Amino acid sequence: MDEKINRELKKPIYKQIADEIENGISDGTFPADKNLPSERQLAKTFQVNRSTIVAAYDDLESKGLIERRIGSGTVISKDIWGMTKKRVPSWNRYIEAGSFLPNLPITQKIRKEMEKRKLINMASGELSEDLYPTDILREITQTQSFIGRLGYDHPQGSEALRNTITKHVEKYRNIQTTPASILVTSGAQQALHLVVQCLLKPGDAVVIEDPSYHYNLPIFKSAGIQVYTLSALSNRALSAELLSLHKKHRISMIFLNPAFQNPTGRLFRKEQLQEILDISSEYGIPVIEDDPYSLISFNNNSVSTLKSMDQNGNVLYISSLSKLVASGLRIGWIIGPNSVIERLSDAKQQIDFGHASYTQWIANDFLESKHFPVHLDRIKTELVQRRNEVVASLKKYLGDQVVFTIPQGGIHIWCEINRDVDEMKLLENAIKQGVIYFPGMMMGSKKLFVRFTFGRANEEQIRTGIQRFSAALALT
Repeated sequence: MDEKINRELKKPIYKQIADEIENGISDGTFPADKNLPSERQLAKTFQVNRSTIVAAYDDLESKGLIERRIGSGTVISKDIWGMTKKRVPSWNRYIEAGSFLPNLPITQKIRKEMEKRKLINMASGELSEDLYPTDILREITQTQSFIGRLGYDHPQGSEALRNTITKHVEKYRNIQTTPASILVTSGAQQALHLVVQCLLKPGDAVVIEDPSYHYNLPIFKSAGIQVYTLSALSNRALSAELLSLHKKHRISMIFLNPAFQNPTGRLFRKEQLQEILDISSEYGIPVIEDDPYSLISFNNNSVSTLKSMDQNGNVLYISSLSKLVASGLRIGWIIGPNSVIERLSDAKQQIDFGHASYTQWIANDFLESKHFPVHLDRIKTELVQRRNEVVASLKKYLGDQVVFTIPQGGIHIWCEINRDVDEMKLLENAIKQGVIYFPGMMMGSKKLFVRFTFGRANEEQIRTGIQRFSAALALT
């Protein structure tokens, strides 16, 4: 048995030790009639912590290779010789071998903490339930006849809904399209997955903003995509930076969230959007525009989208009702060239045979109704008040400890901490104080930033949440 561990390998040390023990069982180094070495003995042999040996033995036990007997030690299982019961699959090995990567550990931790504790939630990108048009949606289901199909619908989504989306994006976003150029998806997240899986291949290079919500997503890494970043906070021309990236890496796609960007709340200038479109047209680089927030403008100014300025069909446009109506409806859409939409539609059909007809019916009737513009005005009014409370509370409780720009739309505010702190310790302290937020390091290369979201918490909760964050920062 090789007692040397290669600490340069990506394979975890406990896995290497488990493999060595398994080899020792196979070649007779460990006889079947004798106990295996104790955890303490192996820890000394391999010069590792005992917990590492415990993990190695757990792995071997899950494979059915060993048995732990209280008072008797650890022995080789008779199951491996086929003498007793059947072996149980090593599910952990299968979980780790999958190509579809899990969410990052901090993302998982934030989700679990929100589920198990009563925390003031300034991390979630959802709206609070009091902002959902619950009564209107209930009225639709109770008073209007269901017009959808109970069988499988059109692969691109309900024709009625795609017609309504066509009118909706023309009225509110100045985008000219047709129902044939629209694919209804299960929110914007599924749309992004379809684009990455269907239109890119391993080794392709893409550009995202820094910081960016996309930075936090494992979908690029799962697909073997190389990711490069473009500054999301710069007011200067972007063409030189983009051209430099393309020259070095042959960029295959550009992913942007230009309107009240997540996490910075920043709105790209129209001149910057035109720069991006000019480069896209000159070099044939597709642009993926993720637009959840352009209708949530607090000053009622019309917000330009890349797609509304796109004259050549270079932009794939993604949006949804998650940040406007209700995330649980799971209604999103992609607008693009017909051939691309057909390709993505074919892939979606392989996954789920098309979108649920019932939620499409509800979404269609709500978007077509007189209630939608009233609802839109209501959530903007409420979000302005919440935004103002975040700003006032940051000034009151944190003062010059943080720097931020006041967003003119969306649901996020991006803060830079003015002193060096341990970001993980700060998050732990904040959770102990009873508030949760999203650490900036999970959204880009820059440290000492935090993202506060004001869509979920009410004004009183925001005030208390910032006060608790201030206390956590003082303890860090």
